[in-house]
Amino acid sequence: MVKFIDSELMQLRDEVDRMWSLVHKQMEQARQAVLTLDRTLAQQIVVRERRVDAFELKIDSDVEDFIALYNPVAVDLRFVLAMLKINGDLERIGDYADGIARFVGDVEGDSLDTQLLDALRLGEMFDTVLGMLSGLQQALIEEDSLKATTAIESDDRLDRISAASKGILTDYARNHPEAIPLCLAFGGVFRKLERTGDHLTNIAEEIVFYIDAKVLKHAEKLGVPAGKSSAGEQ
Repeated sequence: MVKFIDSELMQLRDEVDRMWSLVHKQMEQARQAVLTLDRTLAQQIVVRERRVDAFELKIDSDVEDFIALYNPVAVDLRFVLAMLKINGDLERIGDYADGIARFVGDVEGDSLDTQLLDALRLGEMFDTVLGMLSGLQQALIEEDSLKATTAIESDDRLDRISAASKGILTDYARNHPEAIPLCLAFGGVFRKLERTGDHLTNIAEEIVFYIDAKVLKHAEKLGVPAGKSSAGEQ
């Protein structure tokens, strides 16, 4: 029975990992679509959003079934709850990628002002989000809480870039009245990326939540008091 439960948990982890890779691809292509105003690519993102939603529903259902069938406790319960919450955060990030793609479809013209893009540091903001997504996915695979907490620090950069964008867009709209609708819509892109950072911070916390429980269980098996490691015993 224990081996079967472990197999079910591994399958759940694999599903979340596939969901994660899909969401990462969505956001990566959203970056490209915005910076190049590639409407064809933006439409592909919108179409794939259905796959993200389907993944989210499947994982939710699998978690519910696992809890109902096995009534997990301790570290197994923490794991499935972490996967459930991470799944929800990934689905929201997929929604933001979809929203950014729709912005591309609504923009008039064939290109954006490159000087405006440079001032806004939009590429850097996307790169930070993508780096957090990759780093946290690896942190879960390797069960590395340090990598997870390191990713949280990047959220401050997203907040700073987003805050600065408001003044930049306001000044640009003042000097280019015809671009006021564009600036308002652009503000929505920055809000979505900032909120993505918040959801990634939630994911980092869930990873640490699970790993800490696993480390504590391992320490208890070895007879190590809480807060100490076996390597630290003299």
